[in-house]
Amino acid sequence: MSNDLQWLLLRKNNSFMVKRVPEGPVFSKEPGNLRNVNSFKFSGLANSKVIGIDDKVGTIQIKTRKVKASPHAVASGFATSTIRPRSGGRRALGIAAATAKRGYRPDLRTAALARVSALLAAQREPKPTPAKKIRGKKAKTFLG
Repeated sequence: MSNDLQWLLLRKNNSFMVKRVPEGPVFSKEPGNLRNVNSFKFSGLANSKVIGIDDKVGTIQIKTRKVKASPHAVASGFATSTIRPRSGGRRALGIAAATAKRGYRPDLRTAALARVSALLAAQREPKPTPAKKIRGKKAKTFLG
């Protein structure tokens, strides 16, 4: 079945659609959708070439659909590369950019970089909150 025909069948109703506001945007929770927008360009179901970026415990996984994989192959139809954040954020962004750019899906390069940088920011430990400074009368009585 062609990608266009799959999109025509899936675009108005599937189990991954999220409609919060009646006249607002329609989002999607499908795997392989980088922007979580219900559109043909970002669809992980209707495209034969899919880039999926997921957060696993302490790592980032980039999954790409194998070009010659059977449509019935689910787990074996994907190639997975794992990036450890300890190796550096720039390296993770470079791998994601190279995966998207090398003729696979260059139109998804910016979306892949945005997803990887958001996951790296979420995995980073938050800075400790600084101690609150005492001001006004309390500071004068405490200091002197």
